[in-house]
Amino acid sequence: MLHWWRPSSGADAEPEPSEPSGRSLSDEALVEELLATVGAARGFQEFRRSQRKECFNLLRWLQLVLPLVQEVREAAPSLTDDAYRRLDLLGRAFHAARRLLRCCHDGSKIFLALESESVLGRFRTVYEKMNHALDGMPYSEIGVSDEVKEQVELINKQLNRCKKRTDSTQDMELSMDLIVVLQNKENRNAERAILERLAKKLELQSLPDLRAETMAVKKLINERNGQHEESTKQIIELLNKFKEIAGVDEKNILGEVSIPKYLEKCPSLMIPNDFLCPISLEIMTDPVIIATGRTYERRSIQKWLDAGQRTCPKTQQPLSHLSLTPNFALKNLILQWCEKNKVEMQMGEPEPVVEEEEKKEDIPLLVKDLSSVHLDMQRTAAKKIRVLSKENPENRALIIENNGLPALISLLPYPDKKLQENTVTSLLNLSIDEANKVLIAKGGAVPLIIEVLRNGSAEGQENSAAALFSLSMIDENKVAIGALGGIAPLVDLLQNGTIRGKKDAATALFNLMLNHSNKLRALEAGIVTALLKILDNKKLGMADEALSIFLLMASNPSCRSEIGTMSFVETLVQIIKEGTPKNKECALSVLLELGQNNNSLMVHALGFGVHEHLSDIAKTGTSRAQRKANSLIQLSRKCSQT
Repeated sequence: MLHWWRPSSGADAEPEPSEPSGRSLSDEALVEELLATVGAARGFQEFRRSQRKECFNLLRWLQLVLPLVQEVREAAPSLTDDAYRRLDLLGRAFHAARRLLRCCHDGSKIFLALESESVLGRFRTVYEKMNHALDGMPYSEIGVSDEVKEQVELINKQLNRCKKRTDSTQDMELSMDLIVVLQNKENRNAERAILERLAKKLELQSLPDLRAETMAVKKLINERNGQHEESTKQIIELLNKFKEIAGVDEKNILGEVSIPKYLEKCPSLMIPNDFLCPISLEIMTDPVIIATGRTYERRSIQKWLDAGQRTCPKTQQPLSHLSLTPNFALKNLILQWCEKNKVEMQMGEPEPVVEEEEKKEDIPLLVKDLSSVHLDMQRTAAKKIRVLSKENPENRALIIENNGLPALISLLPYPDKKLQENTVTSLLNLSIDEANKVLIAKGGAVPLIIEVLRNGSAEGQENSAAALFSLSMIDENKVAIGALGGIAPLVDLLQNGTIRGKKDAATALFNLMLNHSNKLRALEAGIVTALLKILDNKKLGMADEALSIFLLMASNPSCRSEIGTMSFVETLVQIIKEGTPKNKECALSVLLELGQNNNSLMVHALGFGVHEHLSDIAKTGTSRAQRKANSLIQLSRKCSQT
């Protein structure tokens, strides 16, 4: 799966409070510090989406324990050594909680998403610290009422359950999306659809959010001080991809903000803020006004719009139109300022407006040609629309406005393979835009795309699978694709298609199998056999994808009974012995899910010699693999005792 790593100091720069050798604070000061720490922790009210639920749970625990400390302050007893020690331990738990909440409040969203399991482990550690502090709390010595004592004892029992919890709350859809994006080396529309979903989930779509994330990533890199190079590269790669789809032309993460060439001779020169483009933060050479009245550099705002954005980058207001009006007044002021301060402006190449306009004017004619009685004209029109629909959102909008969608859908049943191929790829391109995913499905395209998936050319099948994946980003489309028979031909492509076809099928199937009914349909279609063949064929390099789908299936009782066999457990153990670090992580996850629900499978794994490899991975594996290995070691001990 992904390269998961142990949390570095970069996740939170504050040091852990050290163990005191004695009473470092007075009784009163200790209690006041407890209250202040809880108050500071409760001051964090907004958290990153990936950890939001756990953060609010932790705040609730702190709120429930707070009456204990408040009553100790009111009673002001002279603390015995045992009482002081217990309250001091509680203080360290509160400090750990505050640091963790702060990390989830302003840390890198990408880091926290990639590190979700490790961060969950940190929550459990906090619960363990609180549970340890409250165990044996001498209530009679600290002046606490029976009511508060009963409440805290009940809380402590619940905390004890929390610290023992082993189920993963990892978002499987998010995890698979990250795998696909970080492993995909091709610039495919399917990857763009995943990136858009990830950006939406992580709330990294607007310019202010991307700016804040850039600062958080820079802070993380500085605090890591050169450690965790591989994971740092993954974070930077993802951030750059999010900026690219948002139309933000800025990728200098590791270094300081670069100085434009025209200012190298006078870097200390104070530039009026109004002269800087809010996106690129450079002096504008061709300022244009957008619908909200804000001014941007033409090249930067055009990239933003070409990426499908329909809001003002600075204000997030919806744009009533996409026209760009030259700001001649500001341009003259900039030129005068540059002349006065002897700054040479690097003027960009003029935009090829005429050529773009000509292309846009072609779209209505091309849509008309799609319905021509001449096959050659239809072929030519479909091929050109395939290219134009990939270029930018304005072209896609024009195709839809000129009734290109029903015209394209009507061509899908044609027996001409090349025409089918260009048509289904045009629909794939159109589905990049969220609203079009619904329109394409409502237009009746899904069963026709499935038919191309069954009987089309190799490229037609590949792009049909990619189109179904893109459409399945909408939950109602997941249901429709499954109900209309899309699962079986995807399983067939997974088993018999080209390498690219297999990968497109695996991505689509994973997304569709997030729906419960589709898991059962995939099982009936023979997906287990197809996935096992992928695991056997190491040249494909698709073990991670196959194991991720197996992990989805292992969470479903019906599927679990199908894959929970001795031979499959032996295959998992073999991967744990010989696979890549990522393969091992996935195989350990699947084995843990199966073993927790059927202890006899864990016994079989031990019989195949997994234990010696678990011990090794628990010491030297990646952090995620270590956690899974340790959980399996605990499970194996439990199985040995029964």
